[in-house]
Amino acid sequence: MPKVTLPDGSVREFDQAVSIADIAANIGAGLAKAALAGRVNGVLVDTSHVVTEDSEVAIVTERDEDGLEVLRHSCAHLMAQAVQRLFPKAQVTIGPVIEDGFFYDFAFERPFTPEDLEAIEKVMNDIVKEDLTVERSVMSRDDAVKLFESMGEAYKVEILKSIPGDEELSFYKQGDFIDLCRGPHVPSTGKFKAFKLTSVAGAYWRGDANNEMLQRIYGTAWGDKKDLKLYLQRLEEAEKRDHRKLGKQLELFHFQEEAPGMPFWHPKGWTLYQTIQEYMKKKQQNHDYLEIRTPQLVDYSLWEKSGHAAKFADEMFSVESDNRMYAIKPMNCPCHVQVFNQGLKSYRDLPMRLAEFGSCHRYEPSGSMHGLMRVRSFVQDDGHIFCTEDQIQSEVADFMDLLFEVYRDFGFDDIILRLSTRPEKRVGSDELWDKAEQSLKDALNATGLPWELLPGEGAFYGPKIEYSLKDCMGRIQQCGTIQVDFFTPGRLGATYVAEDSSRKEPVMLHRAVLGSFERFIGVLIEHYGGVMPTWLAPVQAVVLNITDKQAEYCTNLKESLKNKGFRAISDLRNEKIGFKIREHTLQKVPYLLVVGDKEVESGTVAVRTRGGEDLGTMTFDDLCEHLSQDVARLGRSPDTSAKQADS
Repeated sequence: MPKVTLPDGSVREFDQAVSIADIAANIGAGLAKAALAGRVNGVLVDTSHVVTEDSEVAIVTERDEDGLEVLRHSCAHLMAQAVQRLFPKAQVTIGPVIEDGFFYDFAFERPFTPEDLEAIEKVMNDIVKEDLTVERSVMSRDDAVKLFESMGEAYKVEILKSIPGDEELSFYKQGDFIDLCRGPHVPSTGKFKAFKLTSVAGAYWRGDANNEMLQRIYGTAWGDKKDLKLYLQRLEEAEKRDHRKLGKQLELFHFQEEAPGMPFWHPKGWTLYQTIQEYMKKKQQNHDYLEIRTPQLVDYSLWEKSGHAAKFADEMFSVESDNRMYAIKPMNCPCHVQVFNQGLKSYRDLPMRLAEFGSCHRYEPSGSMHGLMRVRSFVQDDGHIFCTEDQIQSEVADFMDLLFEVYRDFGFDDIILRLSTRPEKRVGSDELWDKAEQSLKDALNATGLPWELLPGEGAFYGPKIEYSLKDCMGRIQQCGTIQVDFFTPGRLGATYVAEDSSRKEPVMLHRAVLGSFERFIGVLIEHYGGVMPTWLAPVQAVVLNITDKQAEYCTNLKESLKNKGFRAISDLRNEKIGFKIREHTLQKVPYLLVVGDKEVESGTVAVRTRGGEDLGTMTFDDLCEHLSQDVARLGRSPDTSAKQADS
């Protein structure tokens, strides 16, 4: 007679073992209809799961986060079944849940087309109407191998043979489709209310570029059609904001096959890049960082000493010269230790904060590169702080002051904090880890902001804090980090003379605010939809003449603005003013300065914004004052800037 304790604390008794579906029906017919899965003592299970002893039970529906995951996982199977009904020769491989959706990789003789996706969706809807029961079963690995060999599923056989151990494996069957899966799954195919196949792309088998190319179909599933519609609207907005599309439209950068994963920056893009770099340079100087520059090519032996060669050899580019092997720098840390090692250091020299806009190269598989978001050539706003154990907390606190200030200047106020603590395999004593983790916790608590603990997710050499931004579409972008490193300094011979005249190894704090410039610029472009705040806009103002008679006045006005430090251009083409206004509006230029005969006579300019607002006629001094105030606001909202000025 199991007793079932529900989330509200109420208890229901049953005179025999009872399934999750029966428990839901006992509570109410509406819940029984909505049930997708259950949670028994914290473990997610199918509705067919039988409870045999006293347990805490929750019924999972589409309103629960777990329910959406079950829906999406099950929808991947629904899609795979539909694909094989339409294309019997297609082999299924792997189909996991991802953020907001799912995908499945298929081996097929040709790429799937948009028309194929429409046909697959139609068959998926047919299977939903059939309301097929989804049944869980278990079998041995050997039996499973025989079954899938008989079905001609070579990839599934390879997966099965790679699973260690002899324990029984779980499978889910619906109609004529069966697949290896841990589950849980929805009780029947009739549970799907809202789904959509969104795209198709190539993907290497097991993510290895040396393997064959498969076809990956992406999809999404939601609890109702309203949520699906909202999601598709977000996708449409994301498509409009795609930094690759805007990068081309706004003439910022491009990529080409001769240098895969390595951006070519155009004048406007490089202006944006340099504006960010100069801003970061001043911010770091204000926090007492010493800027350095280290080589691009370094003897491979240094990477072996630091341990990077053993862990990152597959990501490193190398070159041989003069019978020596060199690595093109994949990261800056070992080189910064070399700078620290020059000359005897005392405890009085600590903390020493070294910063570099370090150009790095890492091999990324061709299938994983994505515009500026994932590249092979990038520059980090990298920094390394050499300090004592007792200085960790204060240095982390100072870094967080810098980081929050920078993020707010770029227009990001919603920041997510996560602390990753000691992994099972690590270096250093527990006492040292205790001190480092507590220092990071104290620094996080001092912010007054909520933070998430990620047990066991730290690096082998120390714990770390990760800082993620939430963009205007609610997407989370991990950018900043600070990591405590007990390992690298000693491995590379870094020491300082302590107060008691002994030699000690410094603690090394790895830190970055933006991460890579390339990725951060990609995030900025999409966050603002290309409509950059005035301080970041490659061109801040364009002077437009109505007729040739105003050309000289326009040229002089442009030069005067440039002399005041503004990024201004002029457009003196023999085109209608409406055409020129529209063209520069599409280029997202913040201010359009129109000059006709009246403005020449009065020594003024008519000022419009890219948003279509008419700011009226201004004198040169008034215009400069207006532009200066807008630039000084950076990416902060007017309200935030006003509060900052008052404080």
